[in-house]
This record gives sequence, structure tokens and C-alpha cells, in this order.
Amino acid sequence: MKNLSTYKIILLAAGLIISITSCNKLSENPKSVIESAQFYKTTSDATAAVNAIYGTLNSDPAGDFPLYGRQLNLLVENASDNQLYSPSNTNPDVRALGTESYITSNSRVQKVWQQLYYGINRANIAIDNIPAISMDTTLRARLIRESKFIRALLYFNLVRLYGDVPLVLHNPNSTNIEDLFIARTPQDAVYTQIIADLKDATNLPKGYSTTDLGRATGGAAHALLAKVYLTRQDWNNSLAQINLVVNGGYGYALFPNYYDAFQKATKNGPEHIFSVQYETNLGEANSINDLSQSFTSFNTGTFPIDIPVDNSLFKLFSANDTRRAVTFYDSVYNAATGKYVVFHNAYTPYFNKFVDYSLSPLSSQTLSAVNYPVLRYADVLLMKAEALNEISGGPTSDAYTAINQVRTRAHIANLTPGLGQADFRDSVFLERRKEFIQEGHRWFDLVRQGGTVLVDALHKIPAKSAASSKNTLFPIPLIEIQQNPKLKQNPGYN
Repeated sequence: MKNLSTYKIILLAAGLIISITSCNKLSENPKSVIESAQFYKTTSDATAAVNAIYGTLNSDPAGDFPLYGRQLNLLVENASDNQLYSPSNTNPDVRALGTESYITSNSRVQKVWQQLYYGINRANIAIDNIPAISMDTTLRARLIRESKFIRALLYFNLVRLYGDVPLVLHNPNSTNIEDLFIARTPQDAVYTQIIADLKDATNLPKGYSTTDLGRATGGAAHALLAKVYLTRQDWNNSLAQINLVVNGGYGYALFPNYYDAFQKATKNGPEHIFSVQYETNLGEANSINDLSQSFTSFNTGTFPIDIPVDNSLFKLFSANDTRRAVTFYDSVYNAATGKYVVFHNAYTPYFNKFVDYSLSPLSSQTLSAVNYPVLRYADVLLMKAEALNEISGGPTSDAYTAINQVRTRAHIANLTPGLGQADFRDSVFLERRKEFIQEGHRWFDLVRQGGTVLVDALHKIPAKSAASSKNTLFPIPLIEIQQNPKLKQNPGYN
């Protein structure tokens, strides 16, 4: 993964006002500023530019937490019924996400908006400029399609988190500040662009050599397109894309052992359709998966950075479900005594999924090299079960086969045939919850079932009793409203 993980952060142009407002550090390093007209000359320039787009997924230009691996999880896991902030966390904006009391000035809501548009801006510049470079035509087409895949992924996050959002497809070239003010684009138009980008990206290669592992593939584009259609409840188109993933010769399969989906030694394996890449000692600012720092707290005497909402999450799993021990831990081996220390408090067990067990000592999780899985094959199988159930008005034999592949890998019994459509739907969402804890799916899954489902789920948790229908979207960040008079706020937020 050298081509992706050792990228140099390069700011290619001035950028969007909506993507960099308040990111002051972007303007404090003039040595990193390269005008696009000066930069896009060679094959190496094109490759470096696309690597830098990938870099927006696992690092932050201002040295904050990365988008994938911490920042996005603060929104969609802490605001779900899965997770709470650490009891040691004194950041009021993080704590507000866990209690559904976040407001328009919340710094984490603002940061995710900025990171998403920062990545989109890099993708836009690459898509606009790479076509003019004299280079191998196959590589040129591939790099443009990789850029479109990431742009689609980022817009997919934006539209699900914030609703109507400004659709920006080119780097602004006007010096008139008024030309930078862009109104919110209706969701349907944003989705149209997402689908167009992903359809082009399906022409990406099926795989790569060792040095390019982790880049977007045609299979990843089909899988993400399936998720987009599923979110839109376009069941038939979703199923068509799922079948292309399953039967398209990509070689995807579940790991026999669930544990292997989250370890350094097995990264970019057959289950990993698209992952954000992390590696130890990159030398790049903040390119670490911060979700792994549960074990750091053992030596410092503090709590992990995030914790399960309560013991009810742990109790969803039967004792023989192998996912339980992978997802949680309640004890740590103490090398000094040769014994395991068992935690006994209201907040255990802790999250275990992203702990990098290749590290010694385990408490050095700031060096974690565990990738963040954006799309796993298990997701495709559960999407298939869901789509078939909705298309047929009830579960088909293929729907049972799909969900039972996931259950069999977890060493739990198959679902018994004979469920009605509603009961099977509930079974799929429960399976998704258990399969994808900490992977950024739960809040999205609750929202797409409907606002009532989300609010009812949150009201079962005392800390989240403030939840209401407005929480099916996050607020447009206050600073963006203040900077851009054409932006209007989401309902329910002042």
C-alpha cells in the first residue's frame, strides 16, 4: 500500500469556501500550496493527486482525527443506540453527540462536513485536470474513475448525514466571493450524480498488484452502488448490483474466522471490498485508526475513547456467537503479573474490534495498522437478503441463504424458514447491528427504516431521551450558514 499510505499532503488549489471555512491551518503552510496549472504535468503528478484524495479518508489537514477511523464514527455511532462517549471525555461537543443534544455550532458536526468537502474538492480538481495530461490512456482513465468513486462515497455520506447539500463538481475559478456561495441541491440531484460517478467507476479493474492493494475496484463500485440503491429503496437495481458483486468473478468471500476481518495480517483479504488503509509508522500526521485505542486506557488509568451504550449491546449476542469476543473485551493481560485483569464497572465490556494485536505492548495502539472496512462482503450478503425480502413481499430461499451465510460464519443457528416479511426484515437489521458494531452502519440503518424507528430506539436509552425527528439529519454547521447566505438550516435546528 505504499502508493496510498505514503502520500504527501498537497493542497492543489484554493478550495471551496464551504469545505475549508475555519480550517485555518490550511492557509498557514504556503510551502504546500501548488497551483493546479503548475502541478498537473506528468504521470507522477496524476498518481500523487489521486493518492492525496485517498489521503483525505485517513488523515486530516489540520491534524485532527481522521474521517474514517474516528470522526465519522463520532457522529453515526455515538448518535445511535450502539455507543456513548467515554466517561473520561470532557469535550462537550462529543458528549452532546451521545445525548442527542448537539447544536448547529457542534465542532464535530462541522469537522465532518469540512472533511467530506475537502476530499470532494481534491477529487474535483483531479477529475478536471488529469484528462489534459499526456500519459498512458488506461492509467489516466483508471485514476479518473478512482477519483469519481471517492467523490461518490463522500457525497453519499454528505447527503445521508445532512440531506440537501451543495453539489459542487468543479474547483471554483472565480475571484468573486459571491460566486462561491452555493445553495443546497435537492437530494435527488445529488444521488443522480453519485450514481453517475459510480457507474463509471464500475469500469475499474477487478484487482491490483501488491503495491496498489486498497485502491477502489470495479467490485467496490458495484457494492457501493448497491448500497446507494438500497438506501433509495430501489430494490431491483440494488439487487442487480449485488448480483454483479457476487457473480462477477471478483473472488469475494467471507473470512472463515470473523476475527480476521479486523487484523493487520489479513487486511485487504477476500472479504474486504473497500477499506481505508492504515499502516504503522507512516510518518504522516494522524494517519492512525483511532478506534483502536481501547488498550491505551489500561496503562493510563482512563476509559477508552468510546464505550458501548450499556451492557444490553453485549447481551444481544448468544454465548456461542464468535462475533462477541471479537467485538468486546472485559479483561487485559498484565505482563508484569502474568495474569488477566478483569474490569468490573458499569461501562464494561469495552470495544475490541479495532485493537491491533500485532503490536507489543498492546497499549501502543497509537501505532495501529488495522484498516477501516467501508465495504465488506458480509454487507453485500445482508443487503441481498434485505432486497430479496422487499422485492418478493417476504423472504425467498435465496434471502435465507444470504443471511445464513453470515450467521453460519458467526457459529449461530440458521434462521428458521417461515418468517413473514416484517419479521425477516427485523432479523436482517438485527444481524446488521451485531455484524457491524463500530463500523459506521447503525445510525444509517436506523434512519433508513424511518424517523420513528430511530427515535424509538434512542428513547430506550436514558442518555439519549432528548432524541426527536430532527435527529434523522445533522444540522448544517453554523459557520457554513454564517459564511454562505444561500444555505438554509435543517428543520428543528436554530
